[in-house]
This record gives sequence, C-alpha cells and structure tokens, in this order.
Amino acid sequence: MNVTEAVTSRRSVRQFLDKPVDKAVLEKILTTAQRSPSGGNTQPWSAVVVGGDALKDITAKIKEKAKAAPMGEGMEYAIYPKDIDGRYEEQRRAVGKGMFDAVGLERGDSAGRIAQMAKNWDSFGAPVQLFTYTKKYMGPPQWSDMGMWLQTVMLLLREEGLDSCSQEIWAMYGTYMRELLGIDDDHIFFCGMAIGYRDSDAPINNFEVPRVALGDAIGFRGF
Repeated sequence: MNVTEAVTSRRSVRQFLDKPVDKAVLEKILTTAQRSPSGGNTQPWSAVVVGGDALKDITAKIKEKAKAAPMGEGMEYAIYPKDIDGRYEEQRRAVGKGMFDAVGLERGDSAGRIAQMAKNWDSFGAPVQLFTYTKKYMGPPQWSDMGMWLQTVMLLLREEGLDSCSQEIWAMYGTYMRELLGIDDDHIFFCGMAIGYRDSDAPINNFEVPRVALGDAIGFRGF
C-alpha cells in the first residue's frame, strides 16, 4: 500500500470486527510513528495503549460516569470552538447527517441518535484503544504535533490492514480519564483512538464523507 492508498482508504470506522490485534504489530507501528515531525523535535505526545480486561474496566467505568453526567464532567479543553460557523459548522453537520442516515436514524429520533453516540464508549467494538495526552504547558504548536503523530499512526495502521477512529468524545471526562489511566495532574488528556479491523459490510463504514473543494480551502500564488 502506498501513501496515497493509505490516505484515501482511511476513514473514521465506527463498527469493528470481533478480531484481536497483535501487540507486535502495534509496537511496530508506534515505533515507526516516532519518526513523526515535531517543532524542535519536542515529540510532545504521550499515550497509553489499552486492550483486554483493562479496556473492559475503563469502558464499564466511563459508561457509569456518562450516566451520572451525560453532558460531560471535568473537560480540560473545548472539543469545538463556541462560535464555530460557516463551512466548518456545515461540514460538521454534514458528516453527522451522513452517519445517522447510513444507519437509518431520522432527525427526530433522539433516543436512537443518543444510543448510536453511546457506542463510542464501547470503542465501536474495537479491541484496542490508544489514549493520548501531553503536558499542560504545551501550546497550539505542540497540539498540532500531536495531530501529525496521530495521523502518522492512522496511516501506518492502514498499511497493516487495520483501521481506526479518533475519538475526542473521551475528553468530555478528561480529568476522570486521567484518573483511570494513572496520568498525573501535570498532563492534559487529549483523545482516544479505537483500533481494530473494519467491518466492511457495515453501512456506517460506507457512507460518503463530504470534503470541501480544493479551491475553498487552498490558495496558490506565484504559479
């Protein structure tokens, strides 16, 4: 698989097969991903890879927390800007509509939509979670570095026939996630990433994800 194939075949997978992931493959991927770029070679990312009974324990505990505080508790950063608008909000809404339409959930089916979103806590059936965090004093450039590292991991997963779904939803309970993972108060929790094998037949993994035209996002000068 070349880079273009990895990029174009990558998507946020929301239904995984009940198939284990080899730890040795994950170690290979994460070792290679250490080559990701970062400003001044700071390499600001840290992560915990969780599977098996440890993941089941976190899943059970976060589900209980979500019942007690369904709107979140202990969030350490805003997942979306408060004033998001224009094409950014349009794109966010469009992918949500595509996802819900794919599984046959009408706009007014609040219970069904909540149940679908709650599948996040089960990692959409994936057997592995990668939870990422960094030092609290890190700024926007280092958060950008974390994003580049995560993208590198996602593309290397594709090379191995694996898939992923980055999940900032876990940050709704950021301080609790740090508690569950044994991360100290000097750090901030960023996100989870479900890792496993895609269920290629699942409608939720096959709807078209809209992308803006190149000219709406990129300008060229001097050509």
